[in-house]
Amino acid sequence: MAATAEALPAPPHRAPVLAFLLRLVREKPLGAASAIVVLAFLFCGVFASWLAPYGINEVNLVNRMKPPSLSFPLGTDYLGRDQLSRLLYGAQLSVIIGLAAAGLATVISVVIGVASGYAGARIDMVMQRFVDAWQSFPGLVILIVAVAVLGPGMPQVIGVLALLFGIAGSRIVRGAAISVRENMYIHAAQSIGAGTWRIVWRHVVPNVMPVVIVLFTARVGATILAEASLSFLGLGVPPPAPTWGGMLSGSARTYMHQGPWLALAPGIAITIVVYAVNIFGDALRDLLDPRMRGSR
Repeated sequence: MAATAEALPAPPHRAPVLAFLLRLVREKPLGAASAIVVLAFLFCGVFASWLAPYGINEVNLVNRMKPPSLSFPLGTDYLGRDQLSRLLYGAQLSVIIGLAAAGLATVISVVIGVASGYAGARIDMVMQRFVDAWQSFPGLVILIVAVAVLGPGMPQVIGVLALLFGIAGSRIVRGAAISVRENMYIHAAQSIGAGTWRIVWRHVVPNVMPVVIVLFTARVGATILAEASLSFLGLGVPPPAPTWGGMLSGSARTYMHQGPWLALAPGIAITIVVYAVNIFGDALRDLLDPRMRGSR
């Protein structure tokens, strides 16, 4: 019997990533569909130079204000520029700004939130009063004032968005850090003389990562929408860069009645991408946070 038991094959062990993807498809089908949309958005942004049928600002007045057709699937604008090509290059800018600003914002949130939540006492009080003061100002007003002072441009937009969402998001990380700080393994590490940096790096930060991942995905959609708002107001990346917000402004507002496709294409793109990113973030939250998991 012992030999027979040893000869039995071990149960199949799925890779963690594959098991997570199967759970995503089985438990959150809408989240899985949104993940496909997000991957398509990233693919279009990364390979925009190869996917775009025309140049980024290829002017041809002969083809001005052409409706959607086989040659121009999304039509052309008042200068004869292909809307599909500009939409793809706009996705490239949105990918860069969205990922960079969301990444920096997440780092700021983790630094402030973990330091405030783990330290507690006076450090927590001082940091949170600063966060309260920051959140008392409307976000759009801060963006407009900061970009107006620093000037339009991609680095300025990324930096301002990172500060805006990073400081505000630190509250979420702080709550998770406070919850982790009260666990028994933290007290055990403190009792054996482990240093503060070791406890934070080895115990606190890994245990708040599910919250951080969800926060990052939510910030990607928020930064894309905020950048589009700034570009619509003329304070984002300056022309001739074809940002989605800039495409909604300018010629789209002037020639909207003659060519509805000028406003529909970038508007629908922003809506679909931001919605997909938010739904995917909600699905990640439900799957990664044990408190949000439903029964199977």
